[in-house]
Amino acid sequence: MNSTKSTNSTYFRTLTRRAALVAAAGAATFVLAACGGDGDGTDSGGSAHNAQDVSFAQGMIPHHRQALEMARLADGRAASEAVKDLAARVEKAQDPEIRTMTGWLEQWGEDAPESADGMDHSAAGHSGMPGMMGGEDMAELEKSEGKAFDTKFLALMVEHHEGAVKMAGVEKSKGRYGPAKAMADDIVTAQNAEIGEMNKLLGKSRG
Repeated sequence: MNSTKSTNSTYFRTLTRRAALVAAAGAATFVLAACGGDGDGTDSGGSAHNAQDVSFAQGMIPHHRQALEMARLADGRAASEAVKDLAARVEKAQDPEIRTMTGWLEQWGEDAPESADGMDHSAAGHSGMPGMMGGEDMAELEKSEGKAFDTKFLALMVEHHEGAVKMAGVEKSKGRYGPAKAMADDIVTAQNAEIGEMNKLLGKSRG
């Protein structure tokens, strides 16, 4: 019981930190965008970024979007309240991060990935990003309901989260932009916790 409380406390502290980071980064983006940049990877506010930061944002945006697409399928399909709750938390955490990363790219004068509306699942699956689902997996998930959906959703989301953790790890080690590295650190912490949670639920679902 104490272990569960500790895990939940750590998770919610991380979630709170992610929300604070998104708000702070959004404010910084507004200020820096108004001031402009000098074009050499250093914003006028003194925060520098490198090619890895750009790659992180351009890759994580569509990665997060697919996670949101998966999470939104849970409403009306999932049998387990735990799965529905997890899906809601994924959406709550990752949607603001997409907006923040889009703001960074605009601030840096870089192209932001287009909206996921009408996404070609098969194309997304061959993007080379770890954990991205292909069209067949997404189609099967959309057709599933009840316990079968829960099992499929959890298995796919574990793989998806593992991919995001890997991408975030690269940003932590090679990125330069402070807010991006901080977001990457929070992604690693929060999604590793959710991977553990999903693996437990997956064991119950299969059992």
